[in-house]
Amino acid sequence: MRPLWNGTITFGLVVIPVRLYAATERKNVSFRLLHKECNTPVRYMKWCPNCERDLRQDEIVKAYEYQKGEHVVITEEDMEAIPGPSAHVIEILDFVSLNDVDPVYYEKSFFLEPREGAEKAYSLLFGAMRDQGKVALAKVAIRAKETLAIVRTYRDKFILLETMFWADEVRSGDELRIPEEAEIGDREFSMAKTLIETLSAEFEPAKYRSRQREAVSELIQKKIQGREVVRQPQAGAQVIDLMEALRRSVEKAKSEKTPATGEAVKKPRRRRKVSGEDVESAAPPPP
Repeated sequence: MRPLWNGTITFGLVVIPVRLYAATERKNVSFRLLHKECNTPVRYMKWCPNCERDLRQDEIVKAYEYQKGEHVVITEEDMEAIPGPSAHVIEILDFVSLNDVDPVYYEKSFFLEPREGAEKAYSLLFGAMRDQGKVALAKVAIRAKETLAIVRTYRDKFILLETMFWADEVRSGDELRIPEEAEIGDREFSMAKTLIETLSAEFEPAKYRSRQREAVSELIQKKIQGREVVRQPQAGAQVIDLMEALRRSVEKAKSEKTPATGEAVKKPRRRRKVSGEDVESAAPPPP
């Protein structure tokens, strides 16, 4: 694994140099979009519908749409002037009980590894949190985005960082129509508890697998083995087409000149009647 960044955990006067690694990864089967006629991968452009052209990166600015069709442009200088968290610093704010944190706040997990010389301080923080049954609430900036986070022990081996949603990013659900109390008979309640007890088991995440992902992977392998494969055009095909177009253009230009002088051949004139009078005009080009 490659670290996302090197930084420090700070609490009080203690500073622990660490490396940050992503602890999770999605393994969904990803697809590319092809042009149906020629099997070429579709390219996404940054297109301006007003100017009707593709844009370069240096022509694009960030903006906030405060009402429909109205924006304020935010420059890099504007963003740099805004105070934010120190880069590559995990600042511990409080220690709380893990049971007090609702899992709805969790976003993404990261491993924290001690850097050279920080092993003792890392073990000290790990052991203290484990023995006290506490986790640390912290602020951290990842990819220039400030976020709330929890620093906690994991598998009795690691210190893990969990990025979190801010309180105003978690919906209350108050607008949902949920019955406060439904009438449930004792027999129904007893059967429900019995069913839960029957299906209760130890949490073993490895035994849960995505049947959909496995079926898609199997389908792809069958198509590959059955040679149901399409190939995109070679990159040189466009060059060949361009050379052919240039050759034809040169031949056409030569054919429109007289052999002796090399001057362009004059197009024949024809006469037509306008308001009863003969008027000379250029003959239309042959079909």
